[in-house]
Amino acid sequence: MERKVAIIGAGISGLLACKYALSKGHRPTVFEAQSGLGGVWTKTVEITKLQIPKPFYQFSDFPWPDSVTEVFPDQNQVLEYIDSYARQFDLLHHIRFDTKVVSIDYEGASSEVQQAWALWGGTGEPFDSKGGKCGDGGVVEWWWWSSGGGGGGSGGAGGGDVVVEEWWWWSGVDGGSGGGGVVMVVVVVCQFDFVIICVGRFSGIPNIPEFPQGKGPEVFQGKVIHSMDYAAMDYATAKELVKGKRVAVVGLQKSALDIAMECSTANGMDLPCTVIYRTEHWNIPDFQPWGVPLAYLYLNRFSELSIHKPGEGPLLSLLATLLSPLRWAFSKFVESHVKHKLKLVKFGMVPKHSFLQELSSCLTSTVPDDFYNRVEKGSIRLKKAPSFSFCKEGILIDGKTETLKADLVILATGFNGVKKLQDIFASSSFQDQIAGSPDKTVPLYRECIHPRIPQLAVIGFSESFANLYTSEMRCRWLAELLDGTFKLPSIKEMEKDIAEWDEYMKQYSDKNYRRSCIGALHIWYNDQLCKDMGWNPKRKKGFVAELFEPYSPMDYACP
Repeated sequence: MERKVAIIGAGISGLLACKYALSKGHRPTVFEAQSGLGGVWTKTVEITKLQIPKPFYQFSDFPWPDSVTEVFPDQNQVLEYIDSYARQFDLLHHIRFDTKVVSIDYEGASSEVQQAWALWGGTGEPFDSKGGKCGDGGVVEWWWWSSGGGGGGSGGAGGGDVVVEEWWWWSGVDGGSGGGGVVMVVVVVCQFDFVIICVGRFSGIPNIPEFPQGKGPEVFQGKVIHSMDYAAMDYATAKELVKGKRVAVVGLQKSALDIAMECSTANGMDLPCTVIYRTEHWNIPDFQPWGVPLAYLYLNRFSELSIHKPGEGPLLSLLATLLSPLRWAFSKFVESHVKHKLKLVKFGMVPKHSFLQELSSCLTSTVPDDFYNRVEKGSIRLKKAPSFSFCKEGILIDGKTETLKADLVILATGFNGVKKLQDIFASSSFQDQIAGSPDKTVPLYRECIHPRIPQLAVIGFSESFANLYTSEMRCRWLAELLDGTFKLPSIKEMEKDIAEWDEYMKQYSDKNYRRSCIGALHIWYNDQLCKDMGWNPKRKKGFVAELFEPYSPMDYACP
């Protein structure tokens, strides 16, 4: 039976969700707030490139074209690849651009009744038995996610409201052809049977540090922006912004490193760019530590045998314990290469945690070429600051008396992905449920389904080594769930599984624990999805290949 599926976001996950919903005969509508597809790739720093080798960042049924010879394609090449994928599978006419989802609100059983459910949605089914219908009239819409069912106290599943805003620009007024124009917003109502949230976690709501009264950006005579604002500028405007200014960049992840490189290029040693960081990271120069592909150390079954896994049995647990020296050796092997190649000891940039912890936290990123050479020459300066505040002339680093003078401060401090996810829901109850406890991961079964929020899935929030690869597997899994290929376990069983994954993430991320990252258990995680769908999780030919060859998207090209 054809079902209407609302998909929020036209990034990688949204396009995949659309494609696989179509493959099962459903009618997806993708809502995208921007005017183009591509998600985080639509607005990046000019020098930004893919963070992993392209064989691990490709669609299983749509390889990179031969014309892209680079191992790490740049932003424009990635966008062209994503656009080609959307056109190849005829996805564009399912997308409503310039349409921002303001909120969604479930209509159905009361929260009290929902809490008493033993199965997801009360029945364990992804859809209510009643089909949704679409209203008529108007150009732009309030969209409703609803399967009928009404409000109130029955035990059956219901639906929910999806409120969106869409902007239309009319050139001229009252039909005239003169200059000027107006933005018109019109509303209609539609109903959907299921909602898939694909908003990601690296855009939208910037993570801004909190400062004591009188020590925040308001006392600074210069300008303070977030890296999101910098990336939103066209390249020429961004260059003009930093040219001739004393720039301080706060952060040490990929955006911070890329922005510092651009500032260094613009101003050289005359006006060095200062990078203020709190914690050193194992930002890697390449994926070939001492000539050995990183994938052979962390992306095959043998490497995962040394790691304790959620839901493992006694034998696998014993094996992981016995192989713990190998786990340590792999980490030290990579660390020695990074320290040697980037001269981290010389710059005082050796992290106190292990590379495995970095990988398990999904914090690993590549260092731009020539970054540490510029540090050595003096066009980039590194300043460690457990905390800092603002003054009129610049930045005060705690424990230091000298003011770091600046004209422009760029906060590359990440995004508040959890709040972004929460803000989609109108219900405060769902907001609390989707966020979970502050010291736990976002509670999603298989990193997709919240056990207590019916008729809804989240794709692309939880990270991995290769996010496109993982999102495609999740979308295929979700499509099979919607098609009735398998059923979800009880709510209690799902919550138990979520807790086990949470413990794994904490164990291997340690102080760098971040919410929702499957880290170094890529294959173990995909095995679970395959078993749910009835696929053979062993994708290689032969015992040796199965144990030692790295897994990539192409291994899952066919069921």
